[in-house]
Amino acid sequence: MTSTLRPATTSEAVTRRPGRWLALSVLVLAVLLVAVDATVLGLATPYISEDLAPSGTQLLWIGDVYSFVIAGLLVSMGSLGDRIGRKRILLVGATAFGAISVLNAYATTPEMMIVARALLGVAGATLMPATLALIRNLFHDPRERSLAIGIWGATASAGTAVGPIAGGFLLEHFWWGSVFLINLPVMVVLVLVGIKLLPESRNPSPGPWDMISVALSLVGMIGVVYAVKEAAAHGFTWATLAAGLAGAGALYAFVRRQLTLPSPLLDMRLFRHRGFSGAVLADLLTILGLSGLVFFLSQFLQLVQGRGPLEAGLAELPAAIGAVVAGLIAGRVARRYSVRAVVSGGLAAIGLALAALTVIDRTTGYPLLGAALLVVGVGAGFSFTVTSDVILSSVPKEQAGAASAVSETAYELGAALGIAVLGSIVTGVYRDFTGPAGTPTEAHESLGGAVEAAAGTPAQTSEAMLDAARSSFVDGLALAAGAGAAVLLAASVAAWFLLRGQRLENTA
Repeated sequence: MTSTLRPATTSEAVTRRPGRWLALSVLVLAVLLVAVDATVLGLATPYISEDLAPSGTQLLWIGDVYSFVIAGLLVSMGSLGDRIGRKRILLVGATAFGAISVLNAYATTPEMMIVARALLGVAGATLMPATLALIRNLFHDPRERSLAIGIWGATASAGTAVGPIAGGFLLEHFWWGSVFLINLPVMVVLVLVGIKLLPESRNPSPGPWDMISVALSLVGMIGVVYAVKEAAAHGFTWATLAAGLAGAGALYAFVRRQLTLPSPLLDMRLFRHRGFSGAVLADLLTILGLSGLVFFLSQFLQLVQGRGPLEAGLAELPAAIGAVVAGLIAGRVARRYSVRAVVSGGLAAIGLALAALTVIDRTTGYPLLGAALLVVGVGAGFSFTVTSDVILSSVPKEQAGAASAVSETAYELGAALGIAVLGSIVTGVYRDFTGPAGTPTEAHESLGGAVEAAAGTPAQTSEAMLDAARSSFVDGLALAAGAGAAVLLAASVAAWFLLRGQRLENTA
């Protein structure tokens, strides 16, 4: 049975808010803030490893605790924005994001860095749902909204390019903490301009913000993701099983509570819409298949192939270019063909590009890497833009914050699971490398640890140790690319069936 997206009301069709495009420019600054922060961490990881000397497990926590916390709070913060005002929560969150970035920059221990990343996740949880929800309320015309979402997504992709390039420049001239301080000028502009340009919007009849639901959501998401991460890294233990069961139980209680509350934190009836559910699942599986590989790609470019931070950042530029171009035309292409063709085709393209990366070795030339990254960017630009449009268009504008939060939760949950599962594949393969006699224990924790340890060992030993470590790291990376390719191709097939009959509206 063919399903279509909810038609807009007549009042929406005739309402075109003045200054909406200027307001959009403020929203994309918030997206830029988050995208830049997410990408610079990968470049800074080797320097953080050298300075703070984290263990392999601590390094993974530094990489994924942000995603754990933000995934647990996105639904709560999206719903809070619907209640107290999306503009208000966006500006407060942006201010906190900038302030906590300073704490990240001046972290002096791995534990302090993990806590700082977690706090940044709390602030970040307010930003992305608010930006998408405000777009839903600023742009009532479907074609304008598709273009606005395309610009929103293109800015996120551009941020993934700006982040490595700016971060690479800073890392070559300053200490690693400087990559977090670049958030401050963006935050200042966002807050000062946003106060003037952004309109306030909220649900006119929101009901109370249920703190029990907030706690259940947070405990459930963190418990489940933690259990998956620990099981992938160290196998099943009683503690891992307990965390997973506690998380699953909390999520079950969360769902049951939402079904009984008169004003739920998240309206579970949204998932009855096949297009909404299909788009959310596609986003989750896509990021799951991509994120673990992307997290380690910067280390491959720097620690295996010997590129400088700036060169490594420029090497990742094709993915951002492809995503920007595809995102700007995705709505038009989806209207000409179909939603499922664009999303499924985009996911299949990413899967094939990841499959091509299974043949990489230490001497792989840039043409293969650059071409694969370009295809990944194009596929992601098409897929994410169209699924975001489907998700926003499937719900009443009063619930835009909650719906946006579901979309972003899928993204962050996929990122956390991807780093946990695929990252653990890389780490697991790497740890088993056989080094020469005298190889320090810390060399087996991470490739960054091996590079640091090599400085204190005899030349002959260090050369053999690094050769073995790099070869093992590349083997793990190739295996993770294969696993990511399988996930993306499976997501492509699922999207083809779940998004059957979905259409983007041509008129309000």
